[in-house]
Amino acid sequence: MKKQNIHSSSISGFARVLLLIVLCGSLGSLMAQDSTAPAPVVKKKSFVKNTFEGNFLIDNQTVMVPIKGTFEFDIQHRFGTVNNGFKDLFGVFATANTRIGFSYTFMKDVQFGFGAINDRMQVDWNLKIALLKQTKDGKMPVSVTYYGNALMDTRAKDATSLFVSTGDRFSFFNQIIIARKVSESFSVQVAPSLSHFNNLEGYLDANGEVQPKWNNNHFAIAFSGRYKISPKTAIIVNYDQPLTQHPTNNPHPNISFGMEFKSSGHDFEVFASNYGYVLQQNNNLYNQNDFTKGQFLIGFNISRLWNF
Repeated sequence: MKKQNIHSSSISGFARVLLLIVLCGSLGSLMAQDSTAPAPVVKKKSFVKNTFEGNFLIDNQTVMVPIKGTFEFDIQHRFGTVNNGFKDLFGVFATANTRIGFSYTFMKDVQFGFGAINDRMQVDWNLKIALLKQTKDGKMPVSVTYYGNALMDTRAKDATSLFVSTGDRFSFFNQIIIARKVSESFSVQVAPSLSHFNNLEGYLDANGEVQPKWNNNHFAIAFSGRYKISPKTAIIVNYDQPLTQHPTNNPHPNISFGMEFKSSGHDFEVFASNYGYVLQQNNNLYNQNDFTKGQFLIGFNISRLWNF
Protein backbone atom coordinates (compact mmCIF):
# COMPACT_ATOMS: atom_id res chain seq x y z
CA MET A 1 0.00 0.00 0.00
CA LYS A 2 2.80 2.37 0.84
CA LYS A 3 4.56 1.82 -2.47
CA GLN A 4 1.31 2.43 -4.34
CA ASN A 5 0.88 5.85 -2.69
CA ILE A 6 4.39 6.90 -3.61
CA HIS A 7 3.77 5.94 -7.25
CA SER A 8 0.49 7.94 -7.39
CA SER A 9 2.23 10.96 -5.92
CA SER A 10 4.96 10.71 -8.58
CA ILE A 11 2.39 10.58 -11.38
CA SER A 12 0.57 13.57 -9.97
CA GLY A 13 3.80 15.62 -9.83
CA PHE A 14 4.66 14.65 -13.41
CA ALA A 15 1.22 15.80 -14.57
CA ARG A 16 1.71 19.17 -12.93
CA VAL A 17 5.09 19.67 -14.67
CA LEU A 18 3.60 18.66 -18.02
CA LEU A 19 0.71 21.10 -17.56
CA LEU A 20 3.17 23.90 -16.75
CA ILE A 21 5.14 23.19 -19.94
CA VAL A 22 1.98 23.26 -22.04
CA LEU A 23 0.87 26.55 -20.51
CA CYS A 24 4.29 28.12 -21.11
CA GLY A 25 4.26 26.94 -24.70
CA SER A 26 0.78 28.39 -25.25
CA LEU A 27 1.83 31.71 -23.74
CA GLY A 28 4.93 31.80 -25.97
CA SER A 29 2.73 31.06 -29.01
CA LEU A 30 0.37 33.88 -28.09
CA MET A 31 3.25 36.28 -27.61
CA ALA A 32 4.72 35.24 -30.97
CA GLN A 33 1.37 35.82 -32.66
CA ASP A 34 1.10 39.24 -31.02
CA SER A 35 4.61 40.24 -32.13
CA THR A 36 3.85 39.37 -35.76
CA ALA A 37 0.52 41.22 -35.84
CA PRO A 38 0.35 43.71 -38.78
CA ALA A 39 1.17 47.35 -37.97
CA PRO A 40 -1.73 49.78 -38.05
CA VAL A 41 -2.31 51.23 -41.53
CA VAL A 42 -1.16 54.87 -41.82
CA LYS A 43 -3.28 56.74 -44.31
CA LYS A 44 -1.12 58.60 -46.86
CA LYS A 45 -1.82 62.30 -47.37
CA SER A 46 -3.66 63.06 -50.58
CA PHE A 47 -2.99 66.51 -52.02
CA VAL A 48 -5.23 68.63 -54.24
CA LYS A 49 -3.88 68.78 -57.80
CA ASN A 50 -3.94 71.48 -60.50
CA THR A 51 -5.03 74.43 -58.41
CA PHE A 52 -3.88 76.40 -61.46
CA GLU A 53 -2.69 75.17 -64.83
CA GLY A 54 0.81 76.66 -64.83
CA ASN A 55 3.34 79.04 -63.32
CA PHE A 56 1.72 82.25 -64.58
CA LEU A 57 -1.62 83.90 -64.11
CA ILE A 58 -1.44 87.05 -66.28
CA ASP A 59 1.02 89.37 -64.48
CA ASN A 60 1.63 87.18 -61.44
CA GLN A 61 3.06 83.83 -60.46
CA THR A 62 0.67 81.15 -59.26
CA VAL A 63 1.07 78.86 -56.27
CA MET A 64 2.02 75.98 -58.59
CA VAL A 65 5.49 74.39 -58.76
CA PRO A 66 5.96 71.83 -61.58
CA ILE A 67 6.93 68.26 -60.74
CA LYS A 68 10.58 67.34 -60.28
CA GLY A 69 12.48 67.12 -63.58
CA THR A 70 10.30 69.68 -65.44
CA PHE A 71 12.08 72.07 -67.79
CA GLU A 72 10.02 75.11 -68.84
CA PHE A 73 10.45 77.69 -71.60
CA ASP A 74 8.39 80.90 -71.34
CA ILE A 75 7.61 83.89 -73.56
CA GLN A 76 5.87 86.87 -71.93
CA HIS A 77 4.89 89.74 -74.24
CA ARG A 78 3.21 93.10 -73.62
CA PHE A 79 2.15 95.41 -76.48
CA GLY A 80 1.65 99.17 -76.06
CA THR A 81 -1.57 100.68 -74.69
CA VAL A 82 -4.65 100.59 -76.92
CA ASN A 83 -5.81 104.18 -76.31
CA ASN A 84 -4.03 105.53 -79.45
CA GLY A 85 -6.37 103.51 -81.61
CA PHE A 86 -5.39 103.01 -85.26
CA LYS A 87 -2.38 105.35 -84.98
CA ASP A 88 -0.32 102.39 -83.72
CA LEU A 89 -2.92 99.66 -84.38
CA PHE A 90 -4.06 99.61 -80.76
CA GLY A 91 -0.55 99.23 -79.43
CA VAL A 92 0.70 96.51 -81.79
CA PHE A 93 3.14 98.95 -83.44
CA ALA A 94 4.06 100.66 -80.18
CA THR A 95 7.10 99.84 -78.05
CA ALA A 96 6.62 96.37 -76.57
CA ASN A 97 8.19 94.51 -73.66
CA THR A 98 9.18 90.87 -74.07
CA ARG A 99 10.76 88.41 -71.66
CA ILE A 100 12.21 85.04 -72.57
CA GLY A 101 12.67 82.74 -69.60
CA PHE A 102 13.83 79.25 -68.66
CA SER A 103 13.22 77.33 -65.45
CA TYR A 104 13.90 73.86 -64.07
CA THR A 105 12.47 71.96 -61.11
CA PHE A 106 15.70 70.35 -59.95
CA MET A 107 14.24 68.85 -56.76
CA LYS A 108 10.77 68.21 -55.40
CA ASP A 109 8.84 71.47 -54.83
CA VAL A 110 11.82 73.72 -55.73
CA GLN A 111 12.16 75.52 -59.07
CA PHE A 112 14.98 77.79 -60.26
CA GLY A 113 14.79 80.06 -63.31
CA PHE A 114 16.50 82.67 -65.45
CA GLY A 115 15.13 85.29 -67.84
CA ALA A 116 16.06 88.24 -70.08
CA ILE A 117 13.94 91.30 -70.94
CA ASN A 118 14.45 93.90 -73.69
CA ASP A 119 13.27 96.64 -71.31
CA ARG A 120 16.48 98.27 -69.99
CA MET A 121 18.41 95.11 -70.96
CA GLN A 122 17.41 93.46 -67.71
CA VAL A 123 18.13 89.88 -66.64
CA ASP A 124 16.57 88.04 -63.71
CA TRP A 125 17.14 84.97 -61.56
CA ASN A 126 14.17 83.51 -59.71
CA LEU A 127 13.36 80.86 -57.11
CA LYS A 128 10.05 79.21 -56.28
CA ILE A 129 9.40 76.88 -53.33
CA ALA A 130 6.15 75.08 -52.44
CA LEU A 131 5.88 75.34 -48.64
CA LEU A 132 2.44 73.83 -47.96
CA LYS A 133 -0.07 71.95 -50.09
CA GLN A 134 -3.84 71.81 -49.82
CA THR A 135 -5.06 68.34 -48.82
CA LYS A 136 -8.20 66.60 -50.04
CA ASP A 137 -9.36 65.85 -46.50
CA GLY A 138 -9.37 69.57 -45.65
CA LYS A 139 -6.82 69.34 -42.84
CA MET A 140 -4.65 71.76 -44.84
CA PRO A 141 -7.18 74.12 -46.49
CA VAL A 142 -4.72 76.13 -48.62
CA SER A 143 -1.48 75.84 -50.57
CA VAL A 144 1.37 78.23 -49.77
CA THR A 145 4.36 79.00 -52.03
CA TYR A 146 7.29 81.41 -51.83
CA TYR A 147 8.44 83.22 -54.99
CA GLY A 148 11.39 85.58 -55.26
CA ASN A 149 13.64 87.08 -57.90
CA ALA A 150 16.73 89.23 -58.31
CA LEU A 151 16.69 91.63 -61.28
CA MET A 152 19.76 93.29 -62.81
CA ASP A 153 19.92 96.26 -65.21
CA THR A 154 22.82 95.47 -67.58
CA ARG A 155 22.93 98.73 -69.57
CA ALA A 156 26.30 100.43 -70.01
CA LYS A 157 27.23 102.75 -67.16
CA ASP A 158 27.30 105.85 -69.38
CA ALA A 159 23.69 105.21 -70.44
CA THR A 160 22.35 106.17 -67.03
CA SER A 161 23.44 108.18 -64.00
CA LEU A 162 21.95 105.64 -61.60
CA PHE A 163 24.91 103.28 -61.50
CA VAL A 164 27.59 104.29 -59.02
CA SER A 165 28.37 100.71 -58.05
CA THR A 166 27.37 97.26 -59.29
CA GLY A 167 24.86 96.93 -56.45
CA ASP A 168 22.92 99.91 -57.82
CA ARG A 169 21.85 97.75 -60.76
CA PHE A 170 19.81 95.32 -58.64
CA SER A 171 16.23 95.10 -57.45
CA PHE A 172 14.55 92.25 -55.58
CA PHE A 173 11.04 90.83 -55.30
CA ASN A 174 9.65 88.58 -52.54
CA GLN A 175 6.14 87.17 -52.42
CA ILE A 176 4.10 84.68 -50.39
CA ILE A 177 1.33 83.12 -52.49
CA ILE A 178 -1.70 81.61 -50.68
CA ALA A 179 -4.19 79.71 -52.84
CA ARG A 180 -7.21 77.48 -52.54
CA LYS A 181 -8.88 75.24 -55.08
CA VAL A 182 -12.51 75.80 -54.16
CA SER A 183 -13.90 73.35 -56.71
CA GLU A 184 -12.78 71.54 -59.85
CA SER A 185 -13.59 74.69 -61.83
CA PHE A 186 -12.79 77.55 -59.46
CA SER A 187 -9.48 78.53 -57.81
CA VAL A 188 -8.41 81.73 -56.04
CA GLN A 189 -5.21 83.11 -54.55
CA VAL A 190 -3.91 86.14 -52.64
CA ALA A 191 -0.27 87.19 -52.69
CA PRO A 192 1.29 89.96 -50.56
CA SER A 193 4.71 91.11 -51.80
CA LEU A 194 7.73 93.28 -51.03
CA SER A 195 9.83 94.88 -53.77
CA HIS A 196 13.21 96.44 -53.00
CA PHE A 197 15.30 98.65 -55.29
CA ASN A 198 18.92 99.34 -54.36
CA ASN A 199 18.95 102.65 -56.25
CA LEU A 200 16.18 104.75 -57.78
CA GLU A 201 15.96 107.86 -59.88
CA GLY A 202 15.60 111.20 -58.04
CA TYR A 203 14.73 114.77 -59.01
CA LEU A 204 16.15 118.23 -58.27
CA ASP A 205 14.05 120.40 -55.96
CA ALA A 206 13.91 124.22 -55.98
CA ASN A 207 17.11 124.36 -53.94
CA GLY A 208 18.99 122.17 -56.40
CA GLU A 209 19.06 119.21 -54.02
CA VAL A 210 18.29 115.67 -55.15
CA GLN A 211 15.05 114.29 -53.72
CA PRO A 212 13.79 110.69 -54.07
CA LYS A 213 10.89 110.00 -56.41
CA TRP A 214 10.12 106.69 -54.72
CA ASN A 215 10.89 104.79 -51.55
CA ASN A 216 13.33 101.92 -51.96
CA ASN A 217 10.81 99.46 -50.49
CA HIS A 218 7.35 98.92 -51.94
CA PHE A 219 4.56 96.74 -50.54
CA ALA A 220 1.70 95.46 -52.70
CA ILE A 221 -0.94 92.73 -52.72
CA ALA A 222 -2.37 90.73 -55.63
CA PHE A 223 -5.70 88.88 -55.95
CA SER A 224 -6.14 86.31 -58.70
CA GLY A 225 -8.75 83.83 -59.83
CA ARG A 226 -9.47 81.21 -62.47
CA TYR A 227 -12.77 79.68 -63.58
CA LYS A 228 -12.71 76.75 -65.98
CA ILE A 229 -15.42 76.76 -68.63
CA SER A 230 -14.13 73.52 -70.16
CA PRO A 231 -11.41 70.98 -69.27
CA LYS A 232 -8.80 72.97 -71.26
CA THR A 233 -10.17 76.54 -71.24
CA ALA A 234 -10.57 79.03 -68.39
CA ILE A 235 -11.44 82.65 -67.65
CA ILE A 236 -8.66 84.35 -65.64
CA VAL A 237 -8.69 87.63 -63.69
CA ASN A 238 -6.17 89.53 -61.61
CA TYR A 239 -6.08 92.67 -59.45
CA ASP A 240 -2.93 94.29 -58.01
CA GLN A 241 -3.12 96.96 -55.33
CA PRO A 242 -0.09 99.09 -54.35
CA LEU A 243 0.13 99.70 -50.59
CA THR A 244 3.17 101.98 -50.15
CA GLN A 245 2.81 105.73 -50.58
CA HIS A 246 5.76 107.42 -52.33
CA PRO A 247 6.96 111.06 -52.50
CA THR A 248 5.95 111.32 -56.18
CA ASN A 249 4.61 109.15 -59.00
CA ASN A 250 2.51 106.81 -56.89
CA PRO A 251 1.74 103.72 -59.00
CA HIS A 252 -1.77 102.94 -60.20
CA PRO A 253 -3.44 99.63 -59.34
CA ASN A 254 -3.77 97.01 -62.04
CA ILE A 255 -6.80 95.12 -63.25
CA SER A 256 -6.50 92.41 -65.88
CA PHE A 257 -8.65 89.69 -67.38
CA GLY A 258 -8.30 87.16 -70.16
CA MET A 259 -8.50 83.57 -71.34
CA GLU A 260 -6.28 80.57 -70.71
CA PHE A 261 -5.87 77.58 -73.04
CA LYS A 262 -4.14 74.39 -71.87
CA SER A 263 -2.74 71.42 -73.77
CA SER A 264 -0.57 68.51 -72.63
CA GLY A 265 2.67 70.47 -73.03
CA HIS A 266 1.61 74.09 -73.53
CA ASP A 267 -0.10 76.79 -71.52
CA PHE A 268 -1.27 79.89 -73.42
CA GLU A 269 -2.85 83.05 -71.96
CA VAL A 270 -4.09 86.13 -73.78
CA PHE A 271 -5.39 89.08 -71.78
CA ALA A 272 -5.98 92.82 -71.36
CA SER A 273 -4.07 94.54 -68.58
CA ASN A 274 -2.85 98.00 -67.58
CA TYR A 275 0.50 96.63 -66.41
CA GLY A 276 2.99 97.33 -69.21
CA TYR A 277 6.14 95.78 -67.74
CA VAL A 278 6.79 92.07 -67.20
CA LEU A 279 8.60 91.58 -63.87
CA GLN A 280 6.53 92.16 -60.76
CA GLN A 281 8.68 94.77 -59.01
CA ASN A 282 8.73 96.97 -62.14
CA ASN A 283 4.96 96.72 -62.54
CA ASN A 284 4.26 97.32 -58.85
CA LEU A 285 6.41 100.45 -58.57
CA TYR A 286 6.46 102.07 -62.01
CA ASN A 287 2.94 101.52 -63.37
CA GLN A 288 1.38 104.79 -64.52
CA ASN A 289 -1.31 103.29 -66.76
CA ASP A 290 -4.74 104.18 -65.37
CA PHE A 291 -7.47 101.67 -66.22
CA THR A 292 -10.15 104.30 -65.43
CA LYS A 293 -8.85 106.19 -68.49
CA GLY A 294 -8.84 103.14 -70.73
CA GLN A 295 -5.06 102.76 -70.65
CA PHE A 296 -5.08 99.02 -71.22
CA LEU A 297 -2.75 96.90 -73.30
CA ILE A 298 -2.88 93.45 -74.85
CA GLY A 299 -0.48 90.79 -73.65
CA PHE A 300 0.14 87.08 -73.79
CA ASN A 301 2.09 84.36 -71.97
CA ILE A 302 3.26 81.14 -73.61
CA SER A 303 4.78 78.24 -71.65
CA ARG A 304 6.20 75.00 -73.03
CA LEU A 305 7.08 72.14 -70.67
CA TRP A 306 9.32 69.09 -70.98
CA ASN A 307 9.81 66.36 -68.39
CA PHE A 308 13.17 64.63 -67.93
